[in-house]
Amino acid sequence: MHDKPTHPLHSTPLHSTPLLVHKSTDTVTAAAMENRPLLTTNLLLFPLLVLLLSSTTSHAHNITRILAKHPEFSTFNHYLTVTHLAAEINRRQTITVLALDNSAMSSLLSKQLSVYTLRNVLSLHVLTDYFGSKKLHQITNGTALTSSMFQATGSAPGSSGYVNVTDLKGGKVGFGAEDNDGKLDATYVKSVAEFPYNISVLQISQVLNSDEAEAPTPGPSGLNLTAIMAKQGCKAFADLLIATGAHTTFEENLDGGLTVFCPTDAVVNDFMPKYKNLTEAHKVSLLLYHGTPVYQSLQTLKSSNGVMNTLATDGASKYDFTVQNDGEIVTLKTKATTAKITGTLKDEEPLVIYKINKVLLPIELFKPEVETEAPAPAPTPHKRKTKKDKDEAEADAPVDDSEDQTADNENGVGRISGGHLIWTVLSSCMGIFFI
Repeated sequence: MHDKPTHPLHSTPLHSTPLLVHKSTDTVTAAAMENRPLLTTNLLLFPLLVLLLSSTTSHAHNITRILAKHPEFSTFNHYLTVTHLAAEINRRQTITVLALDNSAMSSLLSKQLSVYTLRNVLSLHVLTDYFGSKKLHQITNGTALTSSMFQATGSAPGSSGYVNVTDLKGGKVGFGAEDNDGKLDATYVKSVAEFPYNISVLQISQVLNSDEAEAPTPGPSGLNLTAIMAKQGCKAFADLLIATGAHTTFEENLDGGLTVFCPTDAVVNDFMPKYKNLTEAHKVSLLLYHGTPVYQSLQTLKSSNGVMNTLATDGASKYDFTVQNDGEIVTLKTKATTAKITGTLKDEEPLVIYKINKVLLPIELFKPEVETEAPAPAPTPHKRKTKKDKDEAEADAPVDDSEDQTADNENGVGRISGGHLIWTVLSSCMGIFFI
């Protein structure tokens, strides 16, 4: 008589397996019936889980940081900042940057275009659609006409801000401005960075030629900084700029972008006793400390917290401060004081002027703030306790609820971080598949 066959991984005879499976099925079915409310809850929570996961994984791109990893694009990267295009690129959700290496930028700069005209030329190299290296060879009908930032901003007349992207024979891809008589001046070189479908940075061989983009562009029309300040509650600060000659430094930086933080008249008047004690050189440094040589919109200040250089910054002294925000409130923090932006006098790129509620005090000229601690309470005279006092103290002593608090925390009553919440919901949803 032969032995009954067994499963290779178990010693149980095969004929008994259906009985075990049947029993397990009944158990699972009963468990599923009991947990039907949990199943419904999990299904309802699943969309929330997807939303939470997507919110924690999304992040904004930063073209300056991307290009900083590639020194061959250092000139291109620099002029994206100078022309304020970098901030525009970072604000957009879907973008393709046609990057020019240092050699191509040298050819462009030899034309000696103004910074405003240069902005138009470079904005033609920023496409408002996503083109990864694969998509370049999968273009419908082999060619596409796409809008650039030059077109999207309204600076380009007609359709001159469009760029022709064509998949050529032999694996090459050509690029050309729409107003260039159909000529494809540049070709695709390589992919620098791709974050589908957020931002793609592609190197092209040379600058896209466009008569409209290279047309002379006028700069700011006769802006008078001190007059703007004087008319809107910052006359005292404007007068100090004129008296010391510091206003010329502000005006010289206007073409490349300028941000001014202007203390109001009442603030400056209260500060005058300290101001008069400064040397002439220190007075100028203090005033220059209230300007930065780059245009910083309020939105940029809110999203780019960190250390900021000023017009007073030089090799010997930092003269910087830290920008921080708490919701809609933006603060400028030095080691000697903290000021808040209370309003905007003018915001017209490349110039923005803000009102602040304090004079900014650089640590190079003023002592740091010292936080004073509240005095400790005076000790009470020691009184010897009687047996009656001890009994009363024990009767009035609060019940130790640390165990209850621990139990609450273990049951989820305590504070739950975003990560814990996500994985709690995920674990709950995944439980569906194990019921």
